[in-house]
Amino acid sequence: MRIAIDGRELAGHVTGVGRYLAEVLRAWNDLPEASAHDLVVCTHAPLTLPALPNLRLSTVVAPGAGGAWWEQMALPRLVRAARPDVLFAPAYTAPVRCHVPVVLTIHDVSFCAHPEWFSWREGLRRRTLTGLAARRAARVLTDSRFSRDEIVQRLGVDGARVQVIYPGSSGLAPRARVVRATTTRHLVLFVGSILARRHVPELVEGFARLARRRPDVHLAIVGEARGVPAVDLASHVRASGVEDRIQVRGFVTDDELADLYGRAGAFAFLSAYEGFGLTPLDAIEAQVPPIVLDTPVAREIYGSAAHYVTTPDPALVEAALERVLFDEPERTRMADAGVARLSRYTWDTAARQTLDALVGAAR
Repeated sequence: MRIAIDGRELAGHVTGVGRYLAEVLRAWNDLPEASAHDLVVCTHAPLTLPALPNLRLSTVVAPGAGGAWWEQMALPRLVRAARPDVLFAPAYTAPVRCHVPVVLTIHDVSFCAHPEWFSWREGLRRRTLTGLAARRAARVLTDSRFSRDEIVQRLGVDGARVQVIYPGSSGLAPRARVVRATTTRHLVLFVGSILARRHVPELVEGFARLARRRPDVHLAIVGEARGVPAVDLASHVRASGVEDRIQVRGFVTDDELADLYGRAGAFAFLSAYEGFGLTPLDAIEAQVPPIVLDTPVAREIYGSAAHYVTTPDPALVEAALERVLFDEPERTRMADAGVARLSRYTWDTAARQTLDALVGAAR
């Protein structure tokens, strides 16, 4: 069988959906049945892919910006030329007109659930193209039961065509544990795009409250500001009074990220809405207890391996940080729960289920 893949998210700095696709490809490389298929990665820019010697993989490029216009005009031409049996679209949308079956991954529908988080133009584009792609796709994949229900309700997709495939963690844990063996620093870590719904300013204020009483704590924030309304994080850091103990960084390499997880004593991710929320799972694997908002999807994914706060109130954040950093029985309880929880999430399983979905759609 021949599988075309929309590989735009693998170009440039790989985050989010790009990491999802990269992990699927890595797991396919170790999956014997994947080697029986031809994979054609379609993209708008040259890619630097990891070594995947067991895959029959090629890349085709149609230069362009890689946005919606490229997706609707250039990608169909690449797909026609590749003559695949199925197209895998891992990033919410796909060409409206495609001559082969499409397997589409929709990670969340925040643009429908909370249109106020997007500019009117961006929100309209996402709702229109994702809705069209979802209704026309042979199969829709998503990351959680929560997202499946949201897709059915908000996009009007038949639930029988929506399949939940849990992703795995990033695999940074082994390197993080090497670092952990040599450090005792009380570091709080946030990793992810800085969006208004993730309440990073409230995290900064809650951390500042704790830092005034605990001179040994530090905060590292890794991610780039995106979305509407824009988050002016720099002003919140300056106003915290503990600016010298807060580090804000944009994109970092995997080695740098593993080092941060290894030095962290707590992970904070106060998101009001996610389709899954991968970085707290990475923290659990790295034996860093996460603090998250109490939402249905957080309960589904992390279970008792996370510490929950009901609202992003800085006083509650302060109390949660102090408990997770310094309450050893609570840390032990969460670590034990995390070991059991992680067995649900492996890229081997996710990759096998994704390949089965592609083969099924092609047939």
